[in-house]
Amino acid sequence: MLLSRNTGLDLVRATEAAAISAGRWMGLGRRDEANDAAEQAMAATLDLLDIDGHIVIGEEARSKAKSGLVSGRRVGRGGPPVDVVVDPVDGLRLLVQGRSGAISVAAVAPRGALWSPAPAAYMDKLVVSRETAHALAPECLGAPAGWTLALIARTLGKEIRDLVVFVLDRPRHTDLVNEIRAAGARVMLADDGDIAGAVLAAMPGGPVDLLMGIGGAAEGIIAACAVRSLGGAMLARLAPQSAAEREAVERSGLDMRRVLTCEDMVATNEVFFVATGITDGLLLHGVRYQRDRAETNSLILRCETRTRRIIHAEHLLHDVHAVVGKEREPR
Repeated sequence: MLLSRNTGLDLVRATEAAAISAGRWMGLGRRDEANDAAEQAMAATLDLLDIDGHIVIGEEARSKAKSGLVSGRRVGRGGPPVDVVVDPVDGLRLLVQGRSGAISVAAVAPRGALWSPAPAAYMDKLVVSRETAHALAPECLGAPAGWTLALIARTLGKEIRDLVVFVLDRPRHTDLVNEIRAAGARVMLADDGDIAGAVLAAMPGGPVDLLMGIGGAAEGIIAACAVRSLGGAMLARLAPQSAAEREAVERSGLDMRRVLTCEDMVATNEVFFVATGITDGLLLHGVRYQRDRAETNSLILRCETRTRRIIHAEHLLHDVHAVVGKEREPR
């Protein structure tokens, strides 16, 4: 059963609800409450959609806390059978510290189309836009950063010094950042939020030329939905960050040497990706609250048609609370 062309417009309601609920916790330093509010709002809205949804990668992949959006959970009230991947808050640290760049994201594809990296928690990633997608080869993921940057710069007709590389600010990336700087490229270090970073890197003409480094595996699958929808390219390889994770991956039979492409992770063009800003960022504006209303800024991507929609919406807050409840609001 084919997905409706309006699926993205339906799905974005879930990220809008999550963003509106999570935005109330901006800068309050209360991580669990913020994530819980976003999860509850998203789950409640997903259950109202006309889909037979199956969550491929749940929140337990990111947090040890109890979650209502676990892998295998059914969502929706009936309709086309679909795989669902969600992250109610990509950039939770950014949100609770009142920093820019937190977003809420979700994606859907026909059942069986999305690859699950479980039990892997981390993967190495490289993301570029459609302008350089044709030049990307599997060897780029393991090559010295300077070699890959020279390839991207040559393809774009730029100097290496004109490139901007998105990298998560983590101790594991010290050598990578030093390599990028030694090659002459500029680095955009981010405290969190590598789904947003991947979208920025895949967006033609955006402020970021590529994303490099190790981030969440679950986030990688969601990012792949966006990258494929934008016509960009993504390479990924599992990169366990602990002995326990490596042992679990080996037991599962997953190949840690295999370089994955978007097509390996998202085996269809029938994909919708949506994101709503929670705090202001390079990708989207954050939620604005005005008495009994909230304003949201969202992105909807449809892979089949390469349609990119930016939506500015106004919501009556009592309509949102009717779905998600008011009891979780901070006082």
